[in-house]
Amino acid sequence: MRRSAALLLVIALLAAFALPGCASSEDGGEGAASEDTIIIGSALCQTGIQAPLDEPALRGAQLAVDVLNENGGILGKTVELVALDGKSDPVTVGNAAKQLVEQGAAAIIAPSDFDFGGPASREAQNAGIVGVSPCASSPLYSSAALGDKQFTLSMWNTTMGAVTAEYAYNEMGWRSVYVITDDFIDYTKSLSRYFIVRFEELGGEVMFEDTYTQGQADASAQLARIKALEEQPDFIYISSYMPDLALIIRTLRESGVTQPVVGGDSYDDPSLFESLGAEYGSDIYYDTHGFLSDEANPDYSEWEAAYEAKFGSAPEAVWVMPGYDAVMAIAEAMEIAGTTDGAAVAKAMEENTFELLTGTLDWSDAASGHEPNKAAALVQLVDAKPEFIGWVIPEKIPAP
Repeated sequence: MRRSAALLLVIALLAAFALPGCASSEDGGEGAASEDTIIIGSALCQTGIQAPLDEPALRGAQLAVDVLNENGGILGKTVELVALDGKSDPVTVGNAAKQLVEQGAAAIIAPSDFDFGGPASREAQNAGIVGVSPCASSPLYSSAALGDKQFTLSMWNTTMGAVTAEYAYNEMGWRSVYVITDDFIDYTKSLSRYFIVRFEELGGEVMFEDTYTQGQADASAQLARIKALEEQPDFIYISSYMPDLALIIRTLRESGVTQPVVGGDSYDDPSLFESLGAEYGSDIYYDTHGFLSDEANPDYSEWEAAYEAKFGSAPEAVWVMPGYDAVMAIAEAMEIAGTTDGAAVAKAMEENTFELLTGTLDWSDAASGHEPNKAAALVQLVDAKPEFIGWVIPEKIPAP
């Protein structure tokens, strides 16, 4: 829904959210579609390595369902969120999505990563319904790979990599970089790839591209190779994932490697901030999906108040907002289409621009991959506290 409408809804709901009343089934066991109910299924990972991204997104989705139901639902029908735990396992995610389809889901919220979320979107496509990932940023999360009814709310890694490359080269004046790429999943591999493409296009030098394997819990080899360089790089680009992302950065800092560190949205994790602390949590730059303040969105304070009224505390992770936006984008598309039919809803998503908490979003058509045209929020970490730099659209986005 449009930003002004969303703001009015949130203001109207502040008092109401202190009371229970959300139509949701968090264990996913009893939800069933009826003539008066529209089910949105969630196969988000509530446990496991993907949970730091997906569990907050689920809370955002729950808040969105409350907002919708307090304001007439979707197409005049009550919205029910049925959530099954994908458990950070692709097979479990696919099975959860299949079960949600069997329970009558009209749309699926898939995990925030291609490797984990792809199976859910494939099941949604097989069922002829829309699937949306809140934060999957691999260009593989596209209609080309997953089908013409599948979308991600996130900018692709083509955008994310280009934003930090241009910031490093144009704004910070850095000319050389040492890259560490975690071979964990496509997200970590493709993020480095597109960063490198854009940085080299600008004239930057990649001194070495190192690799790391998530779970090895030892970055001493990478540290040794950096220290062995005849000339030290201007900065270090690390494409990795928690929990090992914190270990890599701490290993470098504790051993006297003080160059700035740059990365992507996996850095936007309170557990990373806590692990680094004020001692090691500075000179770190990353781009992500939004920022928890009015700096990034003038509607934030009202939305935050609604969230706090429902959950009893302020949101601690930015991942809440894409989860909220995913449900709201689906709802708006269904209202535009006048139906929950998957083909019609997908067409509405392709043809309309969405004003969301995480910014303005315009999807391309299916023939172009459903590419999400969207700005990235650029953030720096100072004394382990994130500071908003601004919304950025790169001057040039590498081809996927």
